[in-house]
Amino acid sequence: MPDLNGKFETIPVGQLGIIALPGCEELAEKIDKYLVRWRNERDSEHKTTIAFAGYQRDSYLLNMHFPRFGTGEGKATISGTVRGFDIFIVCDMFNHGLSYKMYGKTNYMSPDEHYANLKRAISAIAGKARRITVIMPMLYEGRQHKRSSRESLDCANALQELCNYMGVDNIITFDAHDPRVQNAIPLNGFENVQATYQMIKAIVKNVPDINIDKDHLMVISPDEGGMGRCIYYSTVLGVDLGMFYKRRDYSVVVNGRNPIVAHQFLGDNVEGKDVIIVDDMISSGESMIEVAKKLKALKANRIFVCSSFGLFCEGLDSFDKAYAEGMITKVFTTNLIYRTPELLEREWYCEVDLSKYISYIVDTLNHDMSVSKLLNPADRIYKLLTSKGFNVPDHSEK
Repeated sequence: MPDLNGKFETIPVGQLGIIALPGCEELAEKIDKYLVRWRNERDSEHKTTIAFAGYQRDSYLLNMHFPRFGTGEGKATISGTVRGFDIFIVCDMFNHGLSYKMYGKTNYMSPDEHYANLKRAISAIAGKARRITVIMPMLYEGRQHKRSSRESLDCANALQELCNYMGVDNIITFDAHDPRVQNAIPLNGFENVQATYQMIKAIVKNVPDINIDKDHLMVISPDEGGMGRCIYYSTVLGVDLGMFYKRRDYSVVVNGRNPIVAHQFLGDNVEGKDVIIVDDMISSGESMIEVAKKLKALKANRIFVCSSFGLFCEGLDSFDKAYAEGMITKVFTTNLIYRTPELLEREWYCEVDLSKYISYIVDTLNHDMSVSKLLNPADRIYKLLTSKGFNVPDHSEK
């Protein structure tokens, strides 16, 4: 990782350029501010050489516009040159707060339309950039990552289209529903980033009286598919792990999925303990609240929900009710996707800011350096928790 004191191990791949797709302006601006500040603070004898041309700028954001015709057809236009640039495109495929006019009627943008805008942005670059990296926090069609019958395989198709036909070099995503989808593009860069450190930091900050030890805390996975991330949480925190098993009715399909018949708990006694439920996303929230009810029935104490993506597809009423009834205490989700103004005002909601973390990743990749240390936060988690007085196992790299 580039040293903030000014010692560079490698020269930049090219001039840094950041493109924010519609709906990602706020996140991209935060990333840009970190990069501008860090690069202005650095001091190096090499910064006046041609290899560092354009290294220090007032902003790395590139002006790109996405106008639409009355029919709803769109296009992308970019102002200024991008020749030789190292481009990072920040996109949110799930921003449902954007609309446009089509035949005089208001249409709200779907993931497919955001994906079309991404392809338009790449097309406008027209092969002039030295390298293109797409930062797509929640993977487009990520839940359609495998084929179980005669159905489409949308996520794999999208990754292949971007990398094999449109010239994208790297994909950076967060907490992929199933990271094995990267097998669709084995010769391209695919980084599946976890927000574990930032989540734990947010919990410690917002729940100052939490006790992180086996006697007072457990990590719970709401289903078998999320066990991998929960094992990591429980390991770095040094606490026990539990899991709920979803029994589904596979003879029926409701709203595109097999309905859940029951949640069955597998794990140690949760009585009197605080619980952290960890999952990749909150969609309707139905499963999460059902799990919370089961845990309360088992006499769990406070329940904290950690999820990278808070979609809340069916609104916030169910979580308002669960909070009012004492089922949940706090819900932590990231700012990687669109959050409604109503969500940000909720007393039970805590936002986890990932902009600084992404800035480190962008800065490191622009210098063509390894991001391995950034992707494994065990040492940072250990330092954070020990500085707060918690006795946790040391899993940092020796």
